[in-house]
Amino acid sequence: MGDELWRRSARDLALLIREGTVSSREVVDAHLDRIDSVNERVNAITVLLADEARAAADSADAADPDSRGLLHGVPITVKENIDLMGSATTRGVEVLANEMPSSDAPVAARMKAAGAIPIGRTNMPEMGLRIDTACPLRGRTYNPWAHHLTAGGSSGGEGAALATGMSPLGLGNDIGGSVRNPAYCNGVASLKPTRGRLPRVYTTMPENPGLNGQIMSSEGPMARTIGDVRTALGILNGRDRGDPMSVDVALIGPDAPRTAALAVSAEGVEVDPVCVDAARRAADALAAAGWEITETSPPELALVTELWGSMMAFDIAAALPMFEQFLSLEVAGVLARAPEFFSDMPVALCHTERHRVGRVWSTFFAEHSVMITPAWTTRPFEHDRDLEPDGLELISRVLPFITPGNILGIPAAAVPTGVVDDLPTGVQVYADLWRDDLALDAAQVLEDALGTITPIDPR
Repeated sequence: MGDELWRRSARDLALLIREGTVSSREVVDAHLDRIDSVNERVNAITVLLADEARAAADSADAADPDSRGLLHGVPITVKENIDLMGSATTRGVEVLANEMPSSDAPVAARMKAAGAIPIGRTNMPEMGLRIDTACPLRGRTYNPWAHHLTAGGSSGGEGAALATGMSPLGLGNDIGGSVRNPAYCNGVASLKPTRGRLPRVYTTMPENPGLNGQIMSSEGPMARTIGDVRTALGILNGRDRGDPMSVDVALIGPDAPRTAALAVSAEGVEVDPVCVDAARRAADALAAAGWEITETSPPELALVTELWGSMMAFDIAAALPMFEQFLSLEVAGVLARAPEFFSDMPVALCHTERHRVGRVWSTFFAEHSVMITPAWTTRPFEHDRDLEPDGLELISRVLPFITPGNILGIPAAAVPTGVVDDLPTGVQVYADLWRDDLALDAAQVLEDALGTITPIDPR
């Protein structure tokens, strides 16, 4: 069984350990062996916590059965911009290579309290500011489906680690699709929760986020199955006083009608036919399960994307003098063009329009419990396309269906829908604020109907 343990979901592994079928040490060793076998080909895991993980597994096996949490003895991976005691929070830049946290981030602490064992740190681009994953500190993460294509960003290391069986469950974060982009590119699942449901707290530099991070960024779980994503959400959910915007909200809301909007088009947005077909296949799966489907367009999507770009540009412009001191010339050059490229909308107007459009979307969700959209509008692109002269234009073309989750703070689940031309396909499931449960309910229907497509061996 040891050779197959890395194929199992986190929930399956927790059950096997709980029943005594396998030990935590066997599970951890199986994943360490898998990392040794495949990581060199994808460079997803950047720091291996082998000794620490084995010691934690031995302690887990000796623990009182009555004190065991939901993920007792199960290995996980953690992105390099999340504080994890004993490991630097590098954020993908050399200047922070030795930036050691004084405590675990709440999401890491809660996973540990549930019995999970960090087994490694995962790669990300510099400061998480790309939708491709490569940085001078750690190198490039490769897409396990196609070596020449992006693994997505900024949680690209997590996506590739999950897809190749090096980890069953991971922690990432999302300010511009950063758990959904890699889920799409690597064929795994993830959730960008409602902003505030999961706390974001850091003891490392920069300790306090800018306006962007406060409003638009969320921690989020990534896994190969929606069931694992849901389990992780239950563990991570809830307020921490270190994040003034975090709140305590129930995981399950009132019953809602099984109604879904299919949104595959919007004015000025071109969508690859493969991405459209994936969304239609998802809608058909929901319809077969008894959901009522209505085809429509996302409300004011062009404005939503402009608002996201403007908000990002404000923080980038403010932080650029500091960033330019330690970012690579290529990334700094792209960021320098961002304020002019995205929008000159005044900041006060951005906030006014964001509030108004949020009300429009909540009204939309009063009529549709969820909305199915493409993840990206294109297939995964080749390495470093986002750094080319038209890189900002590429980002604006790729992300229009991604940006609502961040600028409006609403939950979005990413789920695979199959394989086309040897590459994964996938969709997003949006729901209204605090209705993460509805997004996951619909995503589970899709997974049940369309199946999972990982883990795979790197190609």
